[in-house]
Amino acid sequence: MSAEPKTSDSDAEAPQKPGLMSHRNAVIVYFGLLFAMLMATLDTTIVATSLPTIVRDLGGIDHIGWVSTVYILASSVATVLGGKLGDLLGRKLVFMVSVVLFLAGSATCGLAQSMDQLIAFRILQGIGAGGVMAAVFALAFDLFDRRELPKYQGYSTAVFALSAVAGPMAGGFFTDHLTWRWVFYVNLPIGAIALLLVGVFLKVSRRAERPTIDYMGMLLLTGTLVCLVLITNWAGSRYAWDSNIIIGLAVAGLILLVGWVAVERSASEAVIPLRLFRDSTFVLSNALAFTAGLSSFGLVFFLPLFLQMVSGVTATNSGLLLLPMMLGLMLTSSLVGRVVSKTGRYKWFLPASMLVLSASCYLLSTMTVDTSRVVSGLYMFLLGIGSGLSQQVVITAVQNTAPGRDMGAATSTVTFSRMLGASFGVSVFATILNSRLRHEIARYVPGGAPRGLGEGNTTVSTGLPEVVREGLAQAYAHSLSPVFLTAALIAVVAIVAALFVKDLVVQERSWGS
Repeated sequence: MSAEPKTSDSDAEAPQKPGLMSHRNAVIVYFGLLFAMLMATLDTTIVATSLPTIVRDLGGIDHIGWVSTVYILASSVATVLGGKLGDLLGRKLVFMVSVVLFLAGSATCGLAQSMDQLIAFRILQGIGAGGVMAAVFALAFDLFDRRELPKYQGYSTAVFALSAVAGPMAGGFFTDHLTWRWVFYVNLPIGAIALLLVGVFLKVSRRAERPTIDYMGMLLLTGTLVCLVLITNWAGSRYAWDSNIIIGLAVAGLILLVGWVAVERSASEAVIPLRLFRDSTFVLSNALAFTAGLSSFGLVFFLPLFLQMVSGVTATNSGLLLLPMMLGLMLTSSLVGRVVSKTGRYKWFLPASMLVLSASCYLLSTMTVDTSRVVSGLYMFLLGIGSGLSQQVVITAVQNTAPGRDMGAATSTVTFSRMLGASFGVSVFATILNSRLRHEIARYVPGGAPRGLGEGNTTVSTGLPEVVREGLAQAYAHSLSPVFLTAALIAVVAIVAALFVKDLVVQERSWGS
């Protein structure tokens, strides 16, 4: 008696099978996913401008840093775990639950009566955001043919760019004209639209078998990721790199990582299957996603700092002056997606991305107090182009080679690598900046640093004597130059790695594999 053919994890919930879903409905669902992505990415930036008012109302200024840290921490862990849970339980289920968790976290954050409550509810919000990000890219793979998918993935880049620019402005608007609580309440209608579009129009087949969940692997990986994310967020800013806290986190993370690898070697459904690491495309794509996140989004914090302290623009205008970068990112990502959809080729966009990133970061390192805003805008536009050349290509490369049963885990790992790269970049660059700044301030500012000047504190420079302001501008220009140069050197190394990515063609979808 012959055995029944086993259905793969990807086939057990395949929304595009004939008779289940039309292309029109797939597009509608995808826009529902974009609404959810906007909601999740917006909350990484919209809260920052409201924090001073939140502290004034709720108190707890000693814990203010945790409002952002716990969100990043929870979303990072949930991104990785959510990808595997989507493979096992169904991506639609993970997406819907994640959106509900995010909305519940948003509503309770808006109702928070103390800083401790706000931090606790931000954890819930972060878990939902991570699950959303993991499900969005994996579900997109289910919706469209592999050759058609890159064209649509360009829209997700546009959403990311929109949230990066609009977030701080929206946070300021709600805080000034309504209340800071609307920073969280605004998610409710956006999330409702996402739930409606995906819930109604995404049709999936029922899952017959009960999945095996690797609880021990998830626990060990969660501990590893917590240590890793805390190191990248704290080292060089809150704690010195050689402090007991950072060293302790590094040791604990290494022990947990070794334990996780040992457990996953025998796990039937590993959180991140170790077989993925035997695929050079998977390994190199994650390395390039990390580098692109570090060299582009890791600099997003430092470009406004240059514009404010060196060029003398206001905080609001410095955010608007990042538009050239976001425009370059959006246009290039959209164009690359269409080219990959048409030709099926993607390899050479990766070394081109690293080359343009290295060139743009080098040009940024040459900026001085005399650099015009037009020139700096052109350099940032080039930085956006470099990022856009690989933004979605790394995901396309992984999805083209990963087994269907591991699609969610593979995709979410690349997404996490980019997030980690950006976080690590901020930490490393802040260390370089602070180390150089002390020397440059002593060199250029009469009498040393003004009282109250600290990391990211640009308001203290207003009302200072002209000679002090000019000295600060020189000090920051010379201190930020090695930050940009470091990013350029890292991108140069990544060019070599990109050359080793296999030159494969994006395959048409085969429902039987």
